Amino acid sequence: MIENIENEVNEVASVNRAQIEHRATWMALFFDEMKNAGINPEPIMRKAVYRCGLFHGAQVRQRCANPEDAREFEKSFLNPCGIDTFHMDPIKATEENVKISFNYCALLSAWKKLGMDDETCALLCDIAMDGDRGIAKAMGLTLDLSDTLAKGCKTCELNFHK
Repeated sequence: MIENIENEVNEVASVNRAQIEHRATWMALFFDEMKNAGINPEPIMRKAVYRCGLFHGAQVRQRCANPEDAREFEKSFLNPCGIDTFHMDPIKATEENVKISFNYCALLSAWKKLGMDDETCALLCDIAMDGDRGIAKAMGLTLDLSDTLAKGCKTCELNFHK
């Protein structure tokens, strides 16, 4: 059973959550319409989302004073609004890796509001994480994703590392 408990946030994070839900709704509906048309949406969406991650990852990398230091990635990639939006636990960053725990996901919230089943939510989550995998690649890092809210875990656990 998926639990994605929304916590109270400031107005900026609340607006950000609404924007993320809006984009996640588009994503899910594109997925559903392609499937209904007899097209396997997964490989197409994975490639597009990964490309998006590479694009944004290159921008993150440019903002890093020293892109070889994962602590610089953390400072460039994360900001207070994003931290609040995803209700992140304190981030653990070293020169070699950045560990992030999410306690809430606006994408998952949108998919559940659309009535997507748990299996589809988990798949859409993994596709969405291809964007983060692309960001990691652009930074010269690897992303390990263990737990996810969409798989029914208590948190999403992301580990960007060399």
